[in-house]
Amino acid sequence: MSSPPRFRGPVHHALFGLLVALLLSACSASDTLEIAEPQAEPSKYAAIVVDASDGKVLYAAAADQTRYPASLTKMMTLYLVFEALEDGRLSRSSQIPVSANAARQPASKLYLKEGTSIDVDTAIRALAVKSANDVATAVAEHLAGSEERFARQMTAKGRTLGMGRTVFTNASGLPDSGMRTTARDMAVLGLALRRDFPQYYSYFRLRSFTFRGKTIRGHNKVLELVAGADGIKTGYIRASGYNVATSVRRNGRSIVAVVMGGKSGRARDAHMAQLLAATFNRSNRFALLRP
Repeated sequence: MSSPPRFRGPVHHALFGLLVALLLSACSASDTLEIAEPQAEPSKYAAIVVDASDGKVLYAAAADQTRYPASLTKMMTLYLVFEALEDGRLSRSSQIPVSANAARQPASKLYLKEGTSIDVDTAIRALAVKSANDVATAVAEHLAGSEERFARQMTAKGRTLGMGRTVFTNASGLPDSGMRTTARDMAVLGLALRRDFPQYYSYFRLRSFTFRGKTIRGHNKVLELVAGADGIKTGYIRASGYNVATSVRRNGRSIVAVVMGGKSGRARDAHMAQLLAATFNRSNRFALLRP
């Protein structure tokens, strides 16, 4: 199946700017949606559902409160990898060297050895499916010289996309007190990945990949639970709870949604499935804002 066309230039960026402006703007509640109380810590929970066609916020709960992104961070890591592929700094067969620093990163990981290398195509699969922290660090060091420099580039790119409340301090989402984002900013990033890189976006719908003869299975159960789901990413650290960003295309509609702070992966996935079911089951768009 051919990839959707990519539109560049002033008109394209003006249209996306309008979409982001709509997403960032406050919504007036025109309808209410009955949503069961999520199984999440109130201080960690946040959620947002966005109509990808026009940026309208259909549901929001604590969407502008700062949260820890956990491995949703790798969405931005991959955004910068896709940029490097497009401008020729990388090819899918390029080899990424593994430093001692990358090899010592904690799980989730591929357990890469210092002094070895991994090709870009496999690295993308490892980031999207396995959420491999050793791969994230290796990619960051290869593209920017150090993970710290790469993290600054991530934050700067986020600002250009409209992610005004996000700060990245590493490429993986591993715990760091300086790391922060919001559900709304993660939705902006999800929309940007779909818009800018349709030719690479299919990586996010992978449920497994093969590495050194072994099948590596992913964590994103929403791909199985929700009809039309085509990505994007899960994440967890203790400080964040269970996070997920999801893209769904169904019956001519296109939705990006984010849930943060679930008490378990199962609870997070169930809440996401409920939000998306409510979105597609209602004949009219809804908007429900919580303080």
